[in-house]
Amino acid sequence: MEYSLFCHYFYALSVSPVKKKLGLLFIMLLLWVYMLYSCVGYCATMPPGLVVDNNDNNRAKETDFLGKYAEAESGRSDLMMSKLLSRPQSSWTDVESDYDEPSFRRAPIDFSKDEGDVDRADEWDDGRRVSSLSSFSNGSGNKKLPQAIIIGVKKGGTRALLEFLRVHPDIRAVGAEPHFFDRNYDNGLDWYRDLMPKTLEGQITMEKTPSYFVTHEAPARIYALSRNTKLIVVVRDPVTRAISDYTQTLSKKPDIPTFESLTFKNRTTGLIDTSWSAIQIGIYAKHLDNWLQFFPMSQILFVSGERLISDPAGELGRVQDFLGLKRIITDKHFYFNQTKGFPCLKKAEGSSKPHCLGKTKGRTHPNIDPEVVQRLRDFYRPFNMKFYQMTGHNFGWD
Repeated sequence: MEYSLFCHYFYALSVSPVKKKLGLLFIMLLLWVYMLYSCVGYCATMPPGLVVDNNDNNRAKETDFLGKYAEAESGRSDLMMSKLLSRPQSSWTDVESDYDEPSFRRAPIDFSKDEGDVDRADEWDDGRRVSSLSSFSNGSGNKKLPQAIIIGVKKGGTRALLEFLRVHPDIRAVGAEPHFFDRNYDNGLDWYRDLMPKTLEGQITMEKTPSYFVTHEAPARIYALSRNTKLIVVVRDPVTRAISDYTQTLSKKPDIPTFESLTFKNRTTGLIDTSWSAIQIGIYAKHLDNWLQFFPMSQILFVSGERLISDPAGELGRVQDFLGLKRIITDKHFYFNQTKGFPCLKKAEGSSKPHCLGKTKGRTHPNIDPEVVQRLRDFYRPFNMKFYQMTGHNFGWD
């Protein structure tokens, strides 16, 4: 009898409309919390603006670590550091300020209104929006100094590489170029770290600033930060790269001299003007020699700008291997846009729509005198051969 009454009472509770509604609401709440938890680390799209990290203890530990490390390494690298850091930077590197990539300026600055953000929205045709779930995930994780940096080269394909890499769930990268190791070094490590997106355990923090490759002080400064930093350089046929560089400047300053007149010190003798940055950047062997004073070749990966267009999945596979990540970015992520002449992402990070590089990429090059092009090829040939020997890879530019 007692058992029957208990069963009757339990049955009455189970069919109560109020209890059923409360039960359903509770289940929905659990499912929603689970969905939010599952999305943490995978839904962050655009890197946030300048955010102040109040974790003073972590900062103090990191600064202390860098100080102790620099002291421990002083006996080995002080001589090279002093030579490199004391040497004045060549005037041609100043032209690197003509990048059309968004970059961070010296503090103080309102990052929420950085002009780079305007340019950034134009980098991808559709523009990307941060969802509410992404905003939630931005609150998790910690800001770390980058373990990998794309250091060059200008007009080589660095923007495309970075955007392709951001599809990988284990890579978090700041969108705008920090220019910390060339222009903003005096701002300090706290300023630099604040620019980085938050990452979870196992994720890699990255940034790209192509002018690092040609900045004489950059190798020593990055080495002082961490000698284990992985470096990525996107290289391209130096002749094509120079023309692309000129095309970018021409789009901003239509009244500049012709490519031919800038290329030669003396057109009659055919003497190339190596003080022009568009020419100087393409002497890859010279710049690489500076980096090899501090980093072994095993820590530097050279990505072919040409293959990044013809076989993006293949080059991205090499990069993922270099970073020690699972090969998640594959052929299925790309399609070739015939109009632009570039590969595009079928589904970019944080979006369900295809995305291509914006109008600032893939500009039509002006017609250059074939004789000038050939003289440039003759000029670069010995430097290319040296570069092939140094890297152990023939990029096929000759």
